[in-house]
Amino acid sequence: MIRKPVVAGQFYSGSKEALEREVQALVDSKADKEDAIGVVSPHAGYAYSGPVAGSVLSAIKPRKRYIILGPNHTGLGEAFGLDENDSWKTPLGEVRIDRELADAIQSNCKFIKSDSVSHAHEHSIEVQLPFLQFLQQDFKIVPIAVSYADLSACVDAGKAIASAIKGLRIADDVTIIASSDMTHYESQEEARRKDMIAIEAMLALDEAKLVMKVSEAAITMCGYAPAAIMIAAAKELGARSARLIGYQTSGDVTGDRSSVVGYAGIIIN
Repeated sequence: MIRKPVVAGQFYSGSKEALEREVQALVDSKADKEDAIGVVSPHAGYAYSGPVAGSVLSAIKPRKRYIILGPNHTGLGEAFGLDENDSWKTPLGEVRIDRELADAIQSNCKFIKSDSVSHAHEHSIEVQLPFLQFLQQDFKIVPIAVSYADLSACVDAGKAIASAIKGLRIADDVTIIASSDMTHYESQEEARRKDMIAIEAMLALDEAKLVMKVSEAAITMCGYAPAAIMIAAAKELGARSARLIGYQTSGDVTGDRSSVVGYAGIIIN
């Protein structure tokens, strides 16, 4: 079965030719590429978050497999839903799901369930794919949609993902992408202030601090749980450092800084 795109023609261009032109304008073909255990990449419409997503995904070395964790905005399906389809389609072609890795993750984590309902109308994972497809030819994915999750569940899921990767001996072949936008619909000044609190926690590779600060400071970061899971997994896989590749807001594009959404790109290695 094929999971068809649900936001093609809305969040990004709907035809192959137009999408290739759009992505080409957003990626950096001359960027130095580094090994990345984990990545934070935004998922709004390309007109808004595309420059940040393009910058961060241009700066990582291609991998054979990507585990992509995205927030479940719809609330449908399982709290931790791993898609049951065979592949995902975008205007740039099909990407197969890595069933071997997906099965290994599920066998290690009681929270992660097979479920396509959580992905049926969700954009957070889909919008990452055209960048990866443009930047490389052959890779597989494991898409996991995450609803609200507490810290212990995030850590357990992260450790289970790392354990599956270690068990298959594929650590050098996998990058874990956490799809997340940052603060939603606050002033540019307030969004940046709050976002830097969350970014500081992520750069410190401190998933507990991230979850705590998101709650304490009322940071409307939609993908904090995917980011916390990714950080927990990355540390189990030997991550020691993180770097902010880019940050901007929708206000930097529209000029309206009274109510913005923030976007951050981070590499963990």
